[in-house]
Amino acid sequence: MSISIAIHGGAGTVRAADLTEAMTEARHEGLRRALRAGFAVLAGGGAALDAVSAAVCALEDDPLFNAGHGAVMTDAGTIEMDAAIMNGADRRAGAVAGICGPRNPVLAARAVMETTPHVLMIGAGALGVARDAGLVFAPPSYFETPNRRAALERELVRRASGAPDTRSDADRHGTVGAVARDAAGHLAAATSTGGMTGKRAGRVGDTPIIGAGTYADDVCAVSCTGTGEVFMRYTVAAEIAARVRYKGETVAQAAGEVVAELATQGGDGGLIALGASGVPALPFNSSGMYRGYVDAEGMLRTAIHREVFHIVNR
Repeated sequence: MSISIAIHGGAGTVRAADLTEAMTEARHEGLRRALRAGFAVLAGGGAALDAVSAAVCALEDDPLFNAGHGAVMTDAGTIEMDAAIMNGADRRAGAVAGICGPRNPVLAARAVMETTPHVLMIGAGALGVARDAGLVFAPPSYFETPNRRAALERELVRRASGAPDTRSDADRHGTVGAVARDAAGHLAAATSTGGMTGKRAGRVGDTPIIGAGTYADDVCAVSCTGTGEVFMRYTVAAEIAARVRYKGETVAQAAGEVVAELATQGGDGGLIALGASGVPALPFNSSGMYRGYVDAEGMLRTAIHREVFHIVNR
């Protein structure tokens, strides 16, 4: 069976008019690095679970994306990150919420899945699992970037002035994720995020909620990005899987229809999904979504807004 991987760097994109050529290329290259990391695992005969872990780690390490190094900040000036991972073959899942410490939050989520009987852990307990698993930790200063600090300060000034909310998608939300299918036909999904700029400290979004922002079973794998509260209320990821399983819809049909319906409910964002065909669906209803996949010819295809995909050789 053919291998396949798709990734997203969040629906929280910078406005097209504000992107210079250099900024655009840096984001495309960040997406390509993640695709290469995940695809290398699959090409070497590795499992889908390992592929999505590798791809998301690459995105967490890139300060241009809202996860790990480069996560946005809460209204208290702190960083609280969420992540989840799920293995479709047996529906094992792990998630963490509101953490800061592990360099790669997705690996903390995987540690919850692999070393505890639990699915979702928060705060100090989640950090303890990560330490016991031997994960690399970093100080808060590692995760903070000047751009994220400036975005928080702008948002706090706006709120204090009573001015209308004119934040860009990049400040409203942003997430990274990956879905993959390995040579055995098994599917997996992983998602990681810093949340949204100026979120109330303690807020948890859809990313670590299995069935809302992240999900994988034997028919499809899904990773979401967008207005988390709406994605949770509509259990978006599980809804897509249910439509495929029980209604016989294709992954592309189910994903596209759900994203369109979300727009009518204030659900701004998008998702990536992958099923038995190995052909990814990458719908979004926002101004853009950092996204990419490896096509059947082994070429890397990446895009930001609604432009034609950039295509390069691996």
